Amino acid sequence: MARILVTGASGYVGAALIPRLVSDGHAVRAFARSPRRLAAAGVDVADVALGDAVTGAGLDAALDGIDVAYFLIHSMETPAGAGAGDDFAGRDRRAAERFARAAARAGVRRIIYLGGLVPPGRAASPHLASRLEVERTLLDGAPEGLALRASIVVGARSRSFRFLVRLVERVPVMPLPSWRDHRTRPIDGRDVLAYLVRGATAEAVDGPVSLDIAGPDEVSYGELIERIRDALLVRRPAIRLGFSLTPVAGRVAAAIAGEDHALIGPLMEGLDGDLLPRDDRAPELLGVRLHRLDAAIERALREWESTEQLRAR
Repeated sequence: MARILVTGASGYVGAALIPRLVSDGHAVRAFARSPRRLAAAGVDVADVALGDAVTGAGLDAALDGIDVAYFLIHSMETPAGAGAGDDFAGRDRRAAERFARAAARAGVRRIIYLGGLVPPGRAASPHLASRLEVERTLLDGAPEGLALRASIVVGARSRSFRFLVRLVERVPVMPLPSWRDHRTRPIDGRDVLAYLVRGATAEAVDGPVSLDIAGPDEVSYGELIERIRDALLVRRPAIRLGFSLTPVAGRVAAAIAGEDHALIGPLMEGLDGDLLPRDDRAPELLGVRLHRLDAAIERALREWESTEQLRAR
């Protein structure tokens, strides 16, 4: 049994991870800004530490006596009128630095971070570059560090997946810019959780380790949208555009999907090239069996529809 801290406990991944860790017999402490956020996410855990990683408030108390700490904090949106250093990258940088220093002071043995795939052979988008910066900072914060790098996570509460579903649901004709042909390997949210759970005790993590985690099916972004369309049982003719128009397309797509452009803009900047794993060591090292993409999409849609009816279905 390990004593575990889960930051980002009210988020999609953190809220789903906590009961799995408890089921495995670990003593789990949740870290969040407020009890209200935890209650809204359905998190039921006795040991709760309140604080804010960006300011550093509450970190020392939260990390006291902890063996394994999960860093599941992502600041996607930049607030309107934000000053220099207060964009999403600046806030994540400060949170990671303060968390790593506090973890070192507390003698935390292992830090586990869920970040993003690094594009091979080209410059990373600001969003992905920030994720890599956070990863490097955290891996220096404990003797054993594990960074898991994922592409699109397919899950009912995954904001990137929900964004794509909303587009397919609401746009009768789907315009696909040139990034439609770039390829990636989306991963089932269940498999992400399996990797995170196994990471807590895996003997393969005996120092700083970065692993790419990906699903078994490689698809283009255009094909991914078609898979979602087919699962929704709708017809959505596609128009293939010969250009990208990412800044403009990001604003239009965010408005259609009912999302904040501050979130969608950075995500879409990462579509301008392939986003594929460098190797496939992770399943063997951590003992995770992977779900196929169509099964992942269908499972996520069923879970979504258990609480909200999708218009396209």
